[in-house]
Amino acid sequence: MRFRHFQVDAFADRPFAGNPAAVAPMERWVDDRLLQCLAAEHNLSETAFFVPSAEDGRDFDLRWMTPTAEVRLCGHATVAAAHVRWNELGFAGEAIRFGSASGARVVTRDGAGRIVLDFPAIETVPVAVGDALVERVSAALGARPSEVHTSYDLVCVFESEAEVASLEPDFAGLAGVPDVRAIGCTAAGDGVDFVARLFAPAVGIDEDPVTGSLYTMLGPYWARRLGKDAMTARQISTRGGDLWIGVSADRPGRVRIAGHAVTYSRGEIMLPDEVERDRAVARMTTRLV
Repeated sequence: MRFRHFQVDAFADRPFAGNPAAVAPMERWVDDRLLQCLAAEHNLSETAFFVPSAEDGRDFDLRWMTPTAEVRLCGHATVAAAHVRWNELGFAGEAIRFGSASGARVVTRDGAGRIVLDFPAIETVPVAVGDALVERVSAALGARPSEVHTSYDLVCVFESEAEVASLEPDFAGLAGVPDVRAIGCTAAGDGVDFVARLFAPAVGIDEDPVTGSLYTMLGPYWARRLGKDAMTARQISTRGGDLWIGVSADRPGRVRIAGHAVTYSRGEIMLPDEVERDRAVARMTTRLV
C-alpha cells in the first residue's frame, strides 16, 4: 500500500513558522486503527486525511487525528488540507467543500492568496474574577488575567501583549484544572489588533503553535471590544503565526479565519503487505490504548 503525504506549515508564509500538520490524501478510507497509527507515526499535533466524497455538494470528506485520538474539528490542519488540494494536487475549484464529523466546512481563497476558513462563531460567558476556577488557573499561569471567559475552552484576557508573551505556566497545574481542555490567553497587540497563546497540557499539548479553532471565540470577543469586523491577529508562540479574522453582521454566527500556508515536505507512505501491516497495526493499537 502506497500513498502520498505532505507536511504543511499552516498560518505561515515560510517554513519553520506557523503550525505544522501532516496531510494524507487517499482514494478510499482504510481501517480506523491504521489511520491512528499513521497519525502516531507522523507525531505532529494533527494529521489530516481526506478522500473524494460520494455525496452531492461535497468535494472531499475530511478527518483529523492527533497521535492518540481523532478530533471533531481542527483549523490549522484544514488549512493544510486545502493548501495541498490547491497547490500540490491541482484542484481547480474556487471553493473546497469538506464533509467532516463536525459538519460541512467550506474553504476559499481571498485576493491575497490566503486560505479562508468559514467556521461557527462561538460566544463565551464571563467567569467572576473571584471564582475558584479563576484562582486556580491564575496560580497555574503565574499571572492574574483581567477577565476570564468560558465556552468549550477558557479564554483569559490580559492587559498587554507583554503580559501574554511573558507567561511561563505550570503545565502540570494547568492539566489538573477540572473540566478544562485548553486555556487561551489574549491581549490587545502591538502592530496587530490582538495576540494570543494557547496551552492544552490536559490533551498532551503544552503550547500549541497556532490554533485556528481558538479564533472562533476570540473573533467575536475582539470584534465587540474593538468595534471592528476585520482584524489582524498573531499567535505569539515560539514558532508564531499570523491570522486575519472577519466577523460581520451580514453573516451572524460565523467567523472567517484566514492565513497563508507553505509546503515543507512531500513524500510517500509505504506500508508492508496486508498480513504484516495488520500485525503492526495490532501492536501499535495496543500501545495507544
